[in-house]
Amino acid sequence: MTKVMVFGTFDILHKGHEYLLKTAKSQGDELYITLARDKTVLELKGQPPKFNEKIRAKNLTTKYKFIKKVVLGNITDKYKTLEKVKPDIICLGYDQTFFVDNLEKELKKRKIKAKIIRLKPYKPELYKSSKFRKIN
Repeated sequence: MTKVMVFGTFDILHKGHEYLLKTAKSQGDELYITLARDKTVLELKGQPPKFNEKIRAKNLTTKYKFIKKVVLGNITDKYKTLEKVKPDIICLGYDQTFFVDNLEKELKKRKIKAKIIRLKPYKPELYKSSKFRKIN
C-alpha cells in the first residue's frame, strides 16, 4: 500500500482542491490529509477559516469518498502527523509555502523516506482559495 499525504486548510472547497486531491490520490493507494488546525490557520493567514476544523474535515470526507483519513494537524509540532501516517509520498500544492522549507529535514529526522512531489495548478486564475474567500 502506497500512502500519499497532502497538507492544507481546505476551507472553501473548489475545483482546484478537487484537482489537487485527485492528482495526489493517483500517486498511490491511500490518501491522507493533514488538515490545518483553526489556531494554525489564524496564526499563518491572519484570519480564522470560514469553517472550523471539524466542519472542514467532514466536508472533505463527505465530498471526496476516496480519502482514506483526515488527520488534524498538531498545534505544537506541525510535522507530527508524518509520524502517525508514515507516508510514502507527500504531494504539495503548486503554491504551498507553509512548512515546506524544513520538510526534507524533518523527514530525515523522523526516519521517514517519503518522496516529495510538487503538483501542478488547475486554472489558478479561477480556482485559488484566496479568491473564493473574498467572494464569500
